[in-house]
Amino acid sequence: MSDKRQHPPTVRLRRLAAELRRLRSSAGLTREDVADKEGINAATLYRIEKARARPQKRTLIALLDLYQADDEQRADLLAIQSGSNDQGWLRPYHSELPEEYTAYIGFEAEARTVRNYESLFIPGLAQTEAYACAVVKGVLPKASQREIEQRVRARMERQALLTKEQPLQLWAIIDEAAVRRAVGGRKVMLEQTRHLLQLMEEPNVTFQVIPFDKGAHTGMLGSFVHMDFPDPADPELVYIDTPAGDLFLESETEIRRYKSMFEHLQAIAVGPNESADLLAKVAE
Repeated sequence: MSDKRQHPPTVRLRRLAAELRRLRSSAGLTREDVADKEGINAATLYRIEKARARPQKRTLIALLDLYQADDEQRADLLAIQSGSNDQGWLRPYHSELPEEYTAYIGFEAEARTVRNYESLFIPGLAQTEAYACAVVKGVLPKASQREIEQRVRARMERQALLTKEQPLQLWAIIDEAAVRRAVGGRKVMLEQTRHLLQLMEEPNVTFQVIPFDKGAHTGMLGSFVHMDFPDPADPELVYIDTPAGDLFLESETEIRRYKSMFEHLQAIAVGPNESADLLAKVAE
């Protein structure tokens, strides 16, 4: 069996796929219609439209001809196709991480805004190294020391997004349980809480806490991340990490649902100043 791993999709490949789906729909064609007219295998077209495969240039041109794309659309999509596999964010050791996680790292690296709700953990972009290490050891008790180090290293590298020249905008909401649970012990949690307080002073970071006394809320269904990207044409994305596998959601219905959930959580969480006061009390 070959150990060569398929690259996870990039933002540009997702945009190309979304545009091809839209053009086909506008042309009133099914995948089977396209297969009959152009001789493109329906399964191959499915993979292209799901950003699981990069179309060859001649295939893309044939599709654009069939869909009667205008000159502007044609130029835009051909430009995207030529660079859709560019993954400058990929590090050599990432090949040993789960494919879904490397895909997430890539999307996050290209995002403009990340809105993250966490019910049990401090968000990865805000974790200290000691906290991250304790989390990985606790969640993956059978992981080797090498696997632990790789995951923690990747998590620490991701945080550079918050301090780059055009920093990532992070809006994080957590349940109070995330700061009350003594992950790694009291010393680790004290360092983690102080780090959060320091991070909250950055202009590109907004942090809110949902106190226990707020009762039941929509976030109890589980954690999620919503991302948008600098180019409005790039589809927004929702990421959910589950024990059964990681999910990337991108349909308009799903995006609207999770945006609505996040807005609800923003409304019931205490504001940034009150959240800072709560964290300071926890640190005491």
